[in-house]
Amino acid sequence: MSMSVHGNDTRLENEIRHGAFIADNPGTIWNWESPAGKIRWRRRAAMLSGHITPGMMVLELGCGAGYYTKELVLTGADISAIDISPDLLALAEQNVSSDHVTFLRENAYAMGFENESFDTVVGSSVLHHLDVKPAIREIHRVLKKGGSMVFTEPNMLNPQIMLQKNIPYLKERLGDSPDETAFFKWQLIRLLKNHGFREITVEPFDFLHPSIPRVLIPAFERLNTWLEHTPFLKEIAGSLFIRAHK
Repeated sequence: MSMSVHGNDTRLENEIRHGAFIADNPGTIWNWESPAGKIRWRRRAAMLSGHITPGMMVLELGCGAGYYTKELVLTGADISAIDISPDLLALAEQNVSSDHVTFLRENAYAMGFENESFDTVVGSSVLHHLDVKPAIREIHRVLKKGGSMVFTEPNMLNPQIMLQKNIPYLKERLGDSPDETAFFKWQLIRLLKNHGFREITVEPFDFLHPSIPRVLIPAFERLNTWLEHTPFLKEIAGSLFIRAHK
């Protein structure tokens, strides 16, 4: 595992401490362990991997404990999975065993990759932990011409997300790191355009809360589908599905 972390950034230092905090039980803190949480996780895994084909060079930004990495390797692509947290990377290396994955400790603002190294860059709930402008700039740099970025991120228009990301007491109680935030759809579209991306789509999705009991999941999945296709209401979904090309 490479330890090529460059620069000194308070935000990254906070994320390293946060990674140490959640490493004991990441699935619970990230809400992937409940019945509804597992459905949400599988859906995001399909979103991140659906465009990937065997032999592609893939960068997973913020791989954490390897939850999504395990799914990405099933595509037959070659995966470079990076994170700033040594504690989470150690978990990822335990959880994922494949010749198609290389785990690296990297700074998302100054990655140790050559220009135009990857066909696609993917990640789930990663960009909102970062200073997003330099992170997007680096993603654009390491993507090949015509390459894509595919991410899922929290939606600031969602009422719970808006409260959680802006009230320090709630951030701490709900397991957030000090600096993490969320995004407005139009904010991301403008940011990606300003950094040279094209064919940009940012779609709100997901009203399925991880705390929903198993017995109620079928009814809430039907409601979720209806809400995601209802004008105006869909805009306050919990997450954003982000796609763009270089």
